[in-house]
Amino acid sequence: MSQKTTETSSRGGFASKLGFVLSAAGSAVGLGNIWRFPYLAAKYGGGIFLLIYLIFAITFGFTMMVTEISIGRKTGKSVIGAYKAVNKRFSFLGYLAALIPGLILPYYCVIGGWVLKYTTSFVTGSGRDMANAAFTSIDGTELTFFENFISHLGQPALFFVIYVALTAIVVIMGVEKGIEKVSKILMPVLLILIIGISAYTLSLDGAGEGLRYYILPNFRDFTAEKLLKTIAGAVGQLFYSMSIAMGIMVTYGSYMRKEDAIEGSVRQIEVFDTAVAFLAGLIIVPAVFVFSGGDAAALNAGPGLMFITLPKVFDAMPAGQFIGAAFFILVALAALTSSISLMETVTAVVMEKFRLNRTKSCIAVVIATLIIGMLSVMGYSVWDTVKIFGMQILDFFDFSTNNIMMPILAFLTCVMVGYVVKTKYIEDEVMHGEKAFRSKLLYNIMIKYICPVCMILILITPFVFKNL
Repeated sequence: MSQKTTETSSRGGFASKLGFVLSAAGSAVGLGNIWRFPYLAAKYGGGIFLLIYLIFAITFGFTMMVTEISIGRKTGKSVIGAYKAVNKRFSFLGYLAALIPGLILPYYCVIGGWVLKYTTSFVTGSGRDMANAAFTSIDGTELTFFENFISHLGQPALFFVIYVALTAIVVIMGVEKGIEKVSKILMPVLLILIIGISAYTLSLDGAGEGLRYYILPNFRDFTAEKLLKTIAGAVGQLFYSMSIAMGIMVTYGSYMRKEDAIEGSVRQIEVFDTAVAFLAGLIIVPAVFVFSGGDAAALNAGPGLMFITLPKVFDAMPAGQFIGAAFFILVALAALTSSISLMETVTAVVMEKFRLNRTKSCIAVVIATLIIGMLSVMGYSVWDTVKIFGMQILDFFDFSTNNIMMPILAFLTCVMVGYVVKTKYIEDEVMHGEKAFRSKLLYNIMIKYICPVCMILILITPFVFKNL
């Protein structure tokens, strides 16, 4: 038995192609799809954003996902070992790929804790309180329920710890018995929920107008600058939506069976991921549009859309308490599948680097996550005056990973594959389990030319357009 086979079996692996696809799709489907995608679509012209996003999903997203999964399966290692195995000169990329999920996981779990709080409140019948409650801060400022909630240390910290514990339980159970088994249960449930809620939303009086706003391109005043911003927003969203440049797909690829088709699996993941994002838009955009009296500005509430605007929408909606509970259960499930993949990626690195078993490695990751995550919790409460480059602590972690580290990792990965080890390195791995690499020409053009340009665009856009 080869060393690679021995290492892979000791780390665990997916027992089936379905298990891999659902687990990878679960990683991809998260808060980025259900919360971020809809308000970006509304912000950048509805149908135009949808069209551009779809084009880049089947080209850019496909290319990067195939690359990362192939690297993982070919090497059979976690991200640090995988990049070193591909080319020693690029081994530093493995450390960057390990650092990114290590920084994202803590603040993602903080947001996951917020979702958990809202889920429990709606399920227990307290959703109306979230929509109507008003509080006064020490300086006399009026606060919403959400603003008051995060301004205190106790409950946000408690739900953060609970959320981390739920994530860790699945990761400790392992790849096949934990991640794969849970994904096979959660992903179908998630799909049923999102289809059901979106169908209900579209049945509301006036939803048709919101639907048109969401899916029909708006070419009014659509300048070259707006087009550039929309492209940057769509490509940036792909990082969130498809778990690209986080080390996740490299890690999951290392658990993938050799006989399973990479190209076909990636296409299935794309379809699932894009469908969930689109359906999330069908829930949020028409509903907010209807209950805001057609005010499109209500859709651009950013983080407040899910925690401030939507509870008010559910409160005004027929059967809103029930729909709100179903929606936040949906969001909680989606968030959990993504945090599981983030924690698994970091745990795999610790297992490989320090030769610890899965349980000890996961406990070490949990401790680090709790310490770093508490900084974000306190950044909205006892340390609310602390700013890093003018940003809240959580916002700083988000900006540094998503706007700087991930584009750099993706850009250098393209350079490594396209110009150093050459695309044949990936092509040979894709051919395992498939008779032909049908998108070979597209892959070569994207990895060498288009993807690097997109990454440069993502890197410079926040500094060129301050209001992106």
